[in-house]
Amino acid sequence: MATPRVFIVRHGETEWSLDGRHTGRTDIPLTENGEKRVKATGKALVGNDRLIVPKQLAHIYVSPRKRAQRTFELLNLGIKDPLPWHEHGQKPTDKPAADDCGARVEVTEAIREWDYGDYEGITSPAIRDLREKKGLGRDWDIWRDGCEGGESPEEVTKRVDDLIHEIRTKYHASVIGKPKGAASCGDILIVAHGHILRAFAMRWVGKTLPSGPSFLLEAGGVGTLSYEHHNINEPAILLGSAFIIG
Repeated sequence: MATPRVFIVRHGETEWSLDGRHTGRTDIPLTENGEKRVKATGKALVGNDRLIVPKQLAHIYVSPRKRAQRTFELLNLGIKDPLPWHEHGQKPTDKPAADDCGARVEVTEAIREWDYGDYEGITSPAIRDLREKKGLGRDWDIWRDGCEGGESPEEVTKRVDDLIHEIRTKYHASVIGKPKGAASCGDILIVAHGHILRAFAMRWVGKTLPSGPSFLLEAGGVGTLSYEHHNINEPAILLGSAFIIG
């Protein structure tokens, strides 16, 4: 029976992610090392016998930020149609792992990074120092407190909840639990950013941002969300997948 998945991919390393600086609306490129690591991830995880099977993708969501778009380019999925942006660098020279991916690529504000407002471009320790000077205390937690001049947890929750609803109603409801041959294109790929993807994962399984588990997602990392018992009412986090043997 088919159980569709959502693959969440954080953009590759940037100079600010290396320094721990909060990067929301600032549009900076991947580092050279970040590009190399994303290419390696694509080779390891994308293909007809790999975790992400291009022909099984029903839709692809990509952030408006070029660091996410470049990450998608480097995954080298073999998309048939032109990308909805001008490419941000040289095309991968390797042959795509597959050439039968018919999924549409959509750029959406729904998965832009958390708007950090006054905290844009600074580290967590610097944010705590800033808050202390303002008499707000040092025990800042983005999941509980949000960002001054930026987004609150409630606003981020609304964003990701709307996208989760769209994915489940538009792409997953019609294929989950059906024979695999009749539901070969139910997977979703999202390429975005650390905080928004962690928020997405928490809301996927119905946890509030302040009380949800503390998920981590490294730069260039890939996570998988799915369902238990082939049931759309039992969303789950897929902790690990077995290798596929042809």
